[in-house]
Order: sequence, then structure tokens, then C-alpha cells
Amino acid sequence: MSTDTDHALITAVFAELARGNGRALTDAMADDCTWTFPGSWSWAGTWGPKSAVVQGLLRPLLAQFAGDYRMTADDILATGDRVVVRAHATGTTLAGTLYPQTYCLIMRLAAGRITEIVEYCDTALVERVLQPLR
Repeated sequence: MSTDTDHALITAVFAELARGNGRALTDAMADDCTWTFPGSWSWAGTWGPKSAVVQGLLRPLLAQFAGDYRMTADDILATGDRVVVRAHATGTTLAGTLYPQTYCLIMRLAAGRITEIVEYCDTALVERVLQPLR
């Protein structure tokens, strides 16, 4: 795939995420996709393949929110097989706590599918507001 095609795919995915449609992201993932949180905090680690990303990361994460969780891209940059997204999210936890998160997501794509996501976020917010996943 071309850089322009990858950029267009991720732009479309984030347009849906901004509307609250999280399925757009999982639909764009390859079956062998991995998702990594780097570092040495409670959520650090890698989930994969896609079924483990959905079951072990995304479902437990989103179950901690009341109503809509929306992620909006602020910048999308593509080069080679990578797309980098600077984004922000809004949501409210089941406990009623606001969750104004910021992200940098580095995605690798192949054959029109996301094969890898490395997520950098406000880890202090995660530790303060959300329950550990493992």
C-alpha cells in the first residue's frame, strides 16, 4: 500500500472514532495485530494477536466508561509503512471521573491493515482514574 492510502485509511478510522464508533479501529486491524504500551507502569506490555487486543485490552478498557468514549485525531502523519497520530479523547468513567486523555499512536500497516500499534499516553491519568487490566 502507499503512504497516501495508509494515511487515508487511518484518517477514515479516526473520523469514526470521533463519532464514537470504536469498531472502525478493530475492523482495520490485521488478525496478527499487536498493541504495545511501552514503559514500566501497570499497563505496560504487549497484547496480540487481534483477538487478545480486543478481549484483553479494548473490551476491559471500554467497560470502565459510562456512555461514549471518543478519540479525535489532531495530527496524522504518514511515512513508509508507519502512520503517527497525535490525538485526544473524551470520556467519563463509571465512577463519574472525566477522562481527558492525550495520545501519540504509532501504527505500522501492511496490505491495508494495521499490524502494530504502539501507544504513548498520559500514564499518570490512567493510573489515577482507571483500573489495571491485568
